[in-house]
Amino acid sequence: MTRTVYLNGDYLPEDEAKVSIFDRGFLMSDGIYEVTSVLDGKLIDFDGHAVRLQRSLDELDMAHPSSKDDLLEVHRELVRRNDITDGMIYLQITRGNPGDRDFAYPPADTPPTLVLFTQAKPGMADSPMAKTGMKVISIADQRWGRRDIKTVQLLYPSMGKMMAKAAGADDAWMVEDGHVTEGTSNNAYIVKGNTIITRHLGNEILHGITRAAVLRFAREAQMQVEERSFTIAEALQADEAFITSASTFVMPVVELDGAAIGTGTPGPVATRLREIYLDESRKAAV
Repeated sequence: MTRTVYLNGDYLPEDEAKVSIFDRGFLMSDGIYEVTSVLDGKLIDFDGHAVRLQRSLDELDMAHPSSKDDLLEVHRELVRRNDITDGMIYLQITRGNPGDRDFAYPPADTPPTLVLFTQAKPGMADSPMAKTGMKVISIADQRWGRRDIKTVQLLYPSMGKMMAKAAGADDAWMVEDGHVTEGTSNNAYIVKGNTIITRHLGNEILHGITRAAVLRFAREAQMQVEERSFTIAEALQADEAFITSASTFVMPVVELDGAAIGTGTPGPVATRLREIYLDESRKAAV
């Protein structure tokens, strides 16, 4: 049985959904995307993803092909049609198909391409890695300068994940000017004493929706938060570390470049934040 996907207003079997070879998402990576988690059949942090989606479109001068309310209904319909209990919904918008290849943007009335599809991930909130922690390596950050826009330009993050795999690790933390920017598909954190440290917002990192929620919950739990850059050397001296993303929630990091962080096991801050995030997010899910 194939998935039902959404393409430009239609619900279709995945093997019937077609996008033109002249679509600028294919030719130029001229597109943006969002990923919304589904837990217990409900959407996590949908409002945050909708706000960031609009920001990405605005930053690239792209038209929004659908209202927030309509997108919410599409998400819910895909959950229903694909019988998703736990999983992800990917949304991508490109500048569309101008009919031929050209570096210049097409006319403003060129319809954008809107695609949504699901991935079922049963039990994603109960990942075994949350109990053991993940291993990361450090690599040079060689991406373009506007990482705050969630574009489909994911080649270098893909290369980073493959570098990590080749090194026997789970992911990579990217480093620029001596400081960690973020993971290949997640925001990065260290904990020193009672303080959670994570890079400040800017063009250098994605403004993570899970990041924002986790930092809010941390402050509400009276945890100290410091938003600033940190180095690999500082991370190796940290008491614990973790990442956040829509697909991993809060995930402990126990090893960096082959060296243990803290005790080499998931720390109490990451463990508690994961519990709080999952609990509060489920309460607020739509």
